[in-house]
Amino acid sequence: MTHPFSVRIFLVDGDPSGIKTVEKTNWSGVGLMFPQSLFAEARKRPELQRTGVYILVGPGESVQLPMVYIGEGDPILPRLQQHESKKDWWTHAVAFTSKDQNLNKAHIQHVEARLVGLAASAKRCQLDNGNTPGTPSLSEADRADAERFLEDILLCMPILGYSFFERAPVAKSKTRRYTLSSKGLNAEGYESSEGFVVAKGSQAAWDERPSIHGYLKELRAALIKEGVLQAAGSFYTLTQDYTFASPSTAAGVVVGGAANGRELWRTKNGMTLKQVQEGSAA
Repeated sequence: MTHPFSVRIFLVDGDPSGIKTVEKTNWSGVGLMFPQSLFAEARKRPELQRTGVYILVGPGESVQLPMVYIGEGDPILPRLQQHESKKDWWTHAVAFTSKDQNLNKAHIQHVEARLVGLAASAKRCQLDNGNTPGTPSLSEADRADAERFLEDILLCMPILGYSFFERAPVAKSKTRRYTLSSKGLNAEGYESSEGFVVAKGSQAAWDERPSIHGYLKELRAALIKEGVLQAAGSFYTLTQDYTFASPSTAAGVVVGGAANGRELWRTKNGMTLKQVQEGSAA
């Protein structure tokens, strides 16, 4: 269970799109985020002179799922300098280190392996990592320290605009469920703070409608490639709970075309999502 906390984001050069640092209350770590175009300035930062983990982000084959590479460095800077010429696709980087420098290479290798595993499991990005690195042998105390550092990274990443480590939140017992039925297929979902979650086992249309938007077509293709949509008879089936940006995107992926999710998703009593939302607002 998470608790309320504060995050301080500092704009190093006063530009919201430039170099920024992120610090969380009661955390010995610090994050550094910068665009690739400002790498020359970012390389002067002390954070990159320490042992830490870094994440490269850029557009993927599908604009709906970003390309991501996760690595570690002791220190970080030389690794980023290698990637500057060998990986020309990344547009932003995020690095996390310890302010008191109490993390060693084994700690960071553990964090790197866990981040790669989480991203691979969530399937909300295209991983450029060839293999999932193994976790090093750590004492019980060192493993606890590394996991605590990882938890704080995972709390900071969505604040920076990146949620590709997060799997869909588990629906609580009181969470209102919605269903969508169309041409023999059935899907179930629920609202979350990030968007709309379509539940594991839901069906999605095999054929796409002629009117399907380009972004929906790309998203469906990416989800098929990542194994989120798996062929099952005359439909696709979702292999895990998956979060979509909106109810309409979720409905569009399910029916294979443009869709108004607020009208198509309904409660077991027949109320549309729109009616529920308007009733809550009233």
